Amino acid sequence: MFETIAFDADDTLWHNEMIFQDTQELLYQMLKPYTDEEVIHQKLSKIEMSNLRLFGYGITGFTLSMIETALLVSGGQIPQSQIQYIIDCGKQMLEAPIELLPDVRPTLEKLMDSYSLMLISKGDLMHQMNKVESSGLAELFSVIEIVHEKNNHTYKKIVDKHGITPSSFLMVGNSMRSDILPILEIGGSAVYIPYHVTSHVEMTTQSDIPADRFWQLESLKELPQLLSTLHQ
Repeated sequence: MFETIAFDADDTLWHNEMIFQDTQELLYQMLKPYTDEEVIHQKLSKIEMSNLRLFGYGITGFTLSMIETALLVSGGQIPQSQIQYIIDCGKQMLEAPIELLPDVRPTLEKLMDSYSLMLISKGDLMHQMNKVESSGLAELFSVIEIVHEKNNHTYKKIVDKHGITPSSFLMVGNSMRSDILPILEIGGSAVYIPYHVTSHVEMTTQSDIPADRFWQLESLKELPQLLSTLHQ
């Protein structure tokens, strides 16, 4: 039924969003003297969304958006030392160790003998490649693609580039907006494995989904059993 299985990286193979959430909490605490947390959250979200077209996804753009938010809510009065603190937080995020989600490596090893495995991640090229290498999973994938955005145009380019028929392509990920809906739009199939925290930039209104090409699981370790059932 499928020849190629592609996996999202952040929050599908390893933890990522919690690092952003923890850093945002530090920002909220630092800016409390200027306004309340909800206002900070709203302004940061708006600035981050606006900056995506300039900085793309990733920690560098997020750090710049935090600095812009701090300057905005403080009326430009925030001390230089606190700007430096935000920069240091961004550096700590970039240096954070990779923590794989449960059962990731055994599941990939079980699948690699029967399928061509691909990793498709979006964000800063250098940081994403560093994470892939640090994860120890690079050797399990026949193809690794780091992209600026995940949409139907991007996925169409990837399948065309590698000579893959969309009907034989399965995407596994935690974001309906980035990992699931675009694949279904080009005729592929998708497995949705929700992560317990979702970034606001990944929020989307769920549209009609073809039931014969979409499945939802609680964890990655359930994937081999699903595939075994589908191939019967």
